[in-house]
Amino acid sequence: MFPIDKAAGTCCVVDLSALRANLRTVRRLVGPGVEVLAVVKADAYGHGDIETARALCAEGVGRLGVATVAEGARLREAGIDAAILVLGGLYPDDAAALVRYSLDPVVASLGLLRHLDAVGDEHGAEIPCHLKLDTGMGRLGLLPDAVEEWLPELDGLKAVRLQGVMSHFARAEEPESQSCRGQLRAFRRTLKRIRVAGHDVPLVHMANSAAVMGLPEAHFDMVRPGGMLYGIYSHPPLAERVRLAPALTWKTRVLQLKTLPKHSPISYGGTFVTCRESTIATVPVGYADGYKRSLSNKAAVLIRGRRAPVVGRVTMDLTMADVTAIEGVQPGDEVVLLGTQGGETISAEEMAGWADTISYEIVTSIGRGVPRHYT
Repeated sequence: MFPIDKAAGTCCVVDLSALRANLRTVRRLVGPGVEVLAVVKADAYGHGDIETARALCAEGVGRLGVATVAEGARLREAGIDAAILVLGGLYPDDAAALVRYSLDPVVASLGLLRHLDAVGDEHGAEIPCHLKLDTGMGRLGLLPDAVEEWLPELDGLKAVRLQGVMSHFARAEEPESQSCRGQLRAFRRTLKRIRVAGHDVPLVHMANSAAVMGLPEAHFDMVRPGGMLYGIYSHPPLAERVRLAPALTWKTRVLQLKTLPKHSPISYGGTFVTCRESTIATVPVGYADGYKRSLSNKAAVLIRGRRAPVVGRVTMDLTMADVTAIEGVQPGDEVVLLGTQGGETISAEEMAGWADTISYEIVTSIGRGVPRHYT
C-alpha cells in the first residue's frame, strides 16, 4: 500500500507504467508512420503536468500539447525541451512569452496570424505555427468556406512558418456520423486548397483520443491523444474498442467513526436519514478538493475492499460514508475514492455517471492541493 501524505490526509497515486502502456496502445493503433503529440493540458488531466511530461518524453514523445502559454512556460521552466504546441488559443499579449519560451502556437484567426508575424519579425525569430480550421466544432478556427479570403494572407508572412494544419472533431465518439464525415470532407478539401496554392504542410492532424481509437482515416501525420493516455474514456462505450490502463488512484483515510441511532440525519439539510443504527465514517475530502457535491447520496467509496455508499451531502472538506455492513473498519483505514482496492474498482467513468458529467471533468477537477505521488 502506498503511504498517504499524513498532513494532507489524501493523495493521488499516478502509475507511470500505466501511462507508458497506454502510449504503446496509441502507437499500435496509429502505426509507426504517425507521430504522437501527447496532450498534457489541465495539469495533464489532473495527473501532474511536469512528471507526466517527463515520463512521456522519456518514452520518445517529441511533442506535447498544452492549453495556454502559461502551461507551456511551466514545462519549459521545469526543463522540458520537447516541442510544445499551445492548443487553447492566444491573446496578442501572449506573443512575447510565446517567443521567449519557444512555444508553437495554434493560430485560429487572421488578426493573430498578422500579429505573430510582426512580433516574430521584430524579434528576429521564426515562429512555427499550426493553422486551425473550424470544420464543424463552432469554436476556434478559420472557416473552410472562407478559404479564398484568408488563404492569400499566408503568402506575405515573414516570420511565421506554416508547420501544420489541424482541426478538431465535435463528435469523434460517433465515427460514422454525418458530423464526423462532413468534418473530414471539409478538412481534406481545405487542406488540398492550401497545398494547391503552393504551401507546404509538414504536419496534418485532427484525431483526438476517440478518433485515435475509432477513426483511422483521421490519423493523418500526427494524432493528439489526451484522456486515453491516462486510461480514461470520454465516452464509456469506447472501452469496448480499446483496453486502457487507468493511471490514477485517489485515496484518503478514515478520519472518524461514529455509531448513530436509527432516524439520524446526516450532513447539511438532512438529505439522508439512517434507517437503522448505522456506523458512519467521515473522510477528509470534499468539494474543495474536487470531490463533487453532485456525488452526494449517489457515489460510493472503497474501504477494506468493499463499497461503502456516500451518505448525506458532500461538504467543502468532509464526506460521509455508511460502513455499517463492513466489518472491522478503524480510523486511519485507507479509503479509495477513485481506483481499485481489493477486487473492487471505482472508475472515472462510473463516478462521472453519478455526477452527471464526463470522466475528463472528474480527473481534472481534483485540486492541485491534493499531493500527487508517482510509482
